[in-house]
Amino acid sequence: MLNIRPVVHLLGLLACFLALLLCIPALTDAIYHDKDWEPFTAAALTTGFIGFGAAIAAWPKEGITLNLRQAFLVTVFGWVTVAAVAAIPFLGLGISLTDAVFESMSGITTTGSTVLTGLDHLPPGILLWRAILQWLGGIGIIAMAILMLPLLRVGGMQLFKIESSDTGDKFGANAFQMVIYLMAIYTALTALCALLYYAFGMRPFDAVTHAMATLSTGGYSTHDASFGYFQEQSLHWIATVFMAAGAIPFYLYVKAARGAPQGLFTDQQVRGFVGLLAVVSVTLAAWMVWERGIGFMDALTLTAFNVTSVVTTTGFASDDYTTWGPGGVGVFLALMYIGGCSGSTSGAIKIYRHQILYMVVRAHVKRLFSPNRVIKLSYNGAPVPDDVPYSILAFLAVFVATIAVFTVALSFLELDILTAYSATVTAITNVGPGLGPIIGPAGNFQPLPDAAKWILVLAMLAGRLEVLALLVTLDRDFWRD
Repeated sequence: MLNIRPVVHLLGLLACFLALLLCIPALTDAIYHDKDWEPFTAAALTTGFIGFGAAIAAWPKEGITLNLRQAFLVTVFGWVTVAAVAAIPFLGLGISLTDAVFESMSGITTTGSTVLTGLDHLPPGILLWRAILQWLGGIGIIAMAILMLPLLRVGGMQLFKIESSDTGDKFGANAFQMVIYLMAIYTALTALCALLYYAFGMRPFDAVTHAMATLSTGGYSTHDASFGYFQEQSLHWIATVFMAAGAIPFYLYVKAARGAPQGLFTDQQVRGFVGLLAVVSVTLAAWMVWERGIGFMDALTLTAFNVTSVVTTTGFASDDYTTWGPGGVGVFLALMYIGGCSGSTSGAIKIYRHQILYMVVRAHVKRLFSPNRVIKLSYNGAPVPDDVPYSILAFLAVFVATIAVFTVALSFLELDILTAYSATVTAITNVGPGLGPIIGPAGNFQPLPDAAKWILVLAMLAGRLEVLALLVTLDRDFWRD
């Protein structure tokens, strides 16, 4: 029988950590003399008590080691645990359980979709808690992408197995030492972003919360107008740079800190990512100059920010790009699928999968007119393992099928096809805003029926776990010896 004691122990420790984090917004509200500190305190005490009890009751006698199946369970139920606990403070706003879970799942998966309105007038503790959720989700995603998914062989991630990971099917404490380096770099980049925001005009509270949402590529803002609330172009460019920084592989930052920075400039995935942002932003800017007659730098600021926001799955908006015309809407719908780099905080398909898929298709076309040709695929100067293309194709097939199933499910709830389709895509790719008048950049997910919100909660979780990791735990054979 599957031994779940290590899983329960780790989830208990996670709950204890969340209890400590809940004290931060509670203290913030207390400082601002806002009674919203009470639900945070109650949530902290309850979560800490249950988490401590679970951690003690399931204390592993042999030490913390995870086999393959246990690692899948920790990965899946870790996100579910955080979303469940994080929803408790939102209930203090008087919203429904559905809306509370939607907001917390959107936060921890760094999706950025929201059901809350009147953000400018919400208690500071809630606004800070939303930012903390996304920041925590960001480092969790990085750790999962670098330490877990390569060993779980999800969607071709085995291509990025690094030296700090164990090579067998056991996950020991040594595999997680990398988190120390990742956390230090993640924190330093967040602090630098906050300082720059503050130096160029943001209030301290806005600077901290938006820096958390920027590096995590989450997109929660403290204002209903999102990043459009800030008019200074310098702030938009700072956000553009740090959104892109959050979407670059963090293991390259670790290598740079250890004296090997060349990877940040030579990595095939990074070059493809930066090149895509540059080409699309400049092209759209030139198109907007032609269509709207605005200055090129104003247009480039607008397009670079919003293109980077969507590609990195951040979800900030400085303008309602659905008003840019059908061509602009089509471009942004396509950009939702792309995503940033592997080992970053961004979601969606990821750049490396597009690159390898291109190589696979190109090789297949060549074999059509030259059947005996031997074509070896290489990535970053190394041969691509034989199982990687198969894993990527399996991931893409499941990814597209999941979008189709969820879109049909939402359409049966009497949502128009644009809303149903874009809501599904934005949830699975963890982008945030969808398209259309209801859930577009200027809209909100509040008007959707509760059933649709629960479907999107599952879609956000599936997208964050890259679909396959969630499907594994739903397989009956997974629970058998």
